[in-house]
Amino acid sequence: MNKRNYQKELDRFIEEIRNEGRVPKLLLHACCAPCSSYCLEYLSQYMEITVFYFNPNITEKKEYEYRVSEEKRLIRELPATHPISFLEGDYCPERYFMAVKGHEADPEGGDRCTICFEQRLEEAAKVAKEGNFDFFTTTLTISPLKDAERLNRIGEEMGARYGVSWLGSDFKKKNGYRRSTELSREYGLYRQNYCGCVFSKREAQEREARQKEAEE
Repeated sequence: MNKRNYQKELDRFIEEIRNEGRVPKLLLHACCAPCSSYCLEYLSQYMEITVFYFNPNITEKKEYEYRVSEEKRLIRELPATHPISFLEGDYCPERYFMAVKGHEADPEGGDRCTICFEQRLEEAAKVAKEGNFDFFTTTLTISPLKDAERLNRIGEEMGARYGVSWLGSDFKKKNGYRRSTELSREYGLYRQNYCGCVFSKREAQEREARQKEAEE
């Protein structure tokens, strides 16, 4: 079975709303400023965006607050055709730990990450429904390390559950990830080397230690 091409589907959708002269309201779940940079540059040409920052997986409060401040700064500084606003969700790392209990030893990209994606996208679906948004989606698909197929499946499930339309994406396509690195340099954005949870931070530190040993 052929995999869906979410970028081609998004291209067709954008062409459709341009022809109709529509400017939909989009709730964009954002994981960090670097990942959202390209998504905002791209999508704000066609949609009115509210960036929804809900990431209870970021378990260090100082790290969380810094990432929030960088997201807000990017929104202030990035030129946009249509308005971009910011909405911060609850900071509740205890909910994350409760959800992933028993999965602490899972490898990065395993079931623990699926649970994390479900938690964040379910909250985004709720907020999108409550706010009468036309669509919701996430910046997470821009990462080469994230499975766009899995993220889109979860997004569609949450959209169906709460009665709001999911906007499929694979933002790493069309050089999206490369453009995000360019924008990160241009705006001097803080680029972290782990997703935010203590488990991914531990793996990043272990990876760096192995690389250092190999170089010595």
